[in-house]
Amino acid sequence: MSPVGSAFRNRLRQFGAVVNCCTIDWFQAWPGDALQAVAQQSLRDVSLNAQLEEKVVHMCRYFHTTVQELSTRFAAHARRYNYVTPTSYLGLLESYKNLLSIKRNEILAIQRRYQSGLSKLEFAAKQVMQMQSDLTNLQPQLVRTQQETADMLIRIERESVEVEATRTNVSAEEAIAMSKAKEAKAIKDDCEAQLAEALPLLRSALAALDTLKKQDIDLVKSMKNPPDGVKLVMEAVCVMKDIKPDKIPDPSGSGKMINDYWKTSLKMLSDPRFLDSLKAFDKDNIPPHVVKKIRTSFMTNSEFKPEKVRNASSAAEGLCSWILAMEAYDRVAKVVAPKQVALGQAEAELSVTMTSLNEKQAVLKAVEDRLASLNAELQGLADKKVRL
Repeated sequence: MSPVGSAFRNRLRQFGAVVNCCTIDWFQAWPGDALQAVAQQSLRDVSLNAQLEEKVVHMCRYFHTTVQELSTRFAAHARRYNYVTPTSYLGLLESYKNLLSIKRNEILAIQRRYQSGLSKLEFAAKQVMQMQSDLTNLQPQLVRTQQETADMLIRIERESVEVEATRTNVSAEEAIAMSKAKEAKAIKDDCEAQLAEALPLLRSALAALDTLKKQDIDLVKSMKNPPDGVKLVMEAVCVMKDIKPDKIPDPSGSGKMINDYWKTSLKMLSDPRFLDSLKAFDKDNIPPHVVKKIRTSFMTNSEFKPEKVRNASSAAEGLCSWILAMEAYDRVAKVVAPKQVALGQAEAELSVTMTSLNEKQAVLKAVEDRLASLNAELQGLADKKVRL
């Protein structure tokens, strides 16, 4: 335990018996020859030359003895003690050895970095010489690549002008096609809107025909003295199918021959395919004289109504609805027909325009692909130029 400081004294005061149980070993200061011998022995493993080792031993001995003298003077003057022991001397030697090792390692690291730097500079010099040689050899290729690049730029400029002209032409063609498509769609929408007026009536009339059975038709055929409503409807059906009536003498005794549609109606009703003929009726090509007679003779007749002939015969009701639907469809179809012709012309023009547009778009794609290929070649030449 070191006597330096108050810790030693405090322990002795706290534990007085310690003094009686301890033996104090007091080491005398080493003489100069001992200090020199210990230093020489301690420094033997640090590889110092003889001259330097002598100086280091002298320095450590001088440090130790000088500190001893100063500690004695310090104690006499300030009555404070600084103990300089052999252990302190050994610590000085060990500190010197550690510091020497650290500094040697630092110098070795600097030396290695220096050698590495020299090696890299030498390698760089060789690489520069090699690159200069390669550059000299590649100079003709560089000149040729520069000329190829210039020629490629001229081709790309020419192709770009062609692409832009083609693109402008295609854009104009697309605008025309869009305009024609809008025109055709407008006509088609108008036709469909007007046909929508008659189609519900037509569907309801065909649905009414579907409800008719053979018994309903047979019931009408069996009528010996049919009601006026039934005769009116059957006459309208004969007119719509453009079936000529029989001629009979006027029952009033006028002596004239009048049209008799009832016998004709019975013949028509006897046809087993009568209802099928109504469903397959060519509603788009009704003769004008038939339509005129339907409108003048039946449409203006207040009795020609499905709800009025219903009581007389369910078959008459369905047939009356069918006549009304055919008339309504014809009325709308006559208005729509010119528009359908215009629609056909517009769609034909649109088809021609779209064909032309598709051809021009194909041409545009071809020139764009060619331009893209040239740009790729140009990029390849640029990369090659950079590598050279």
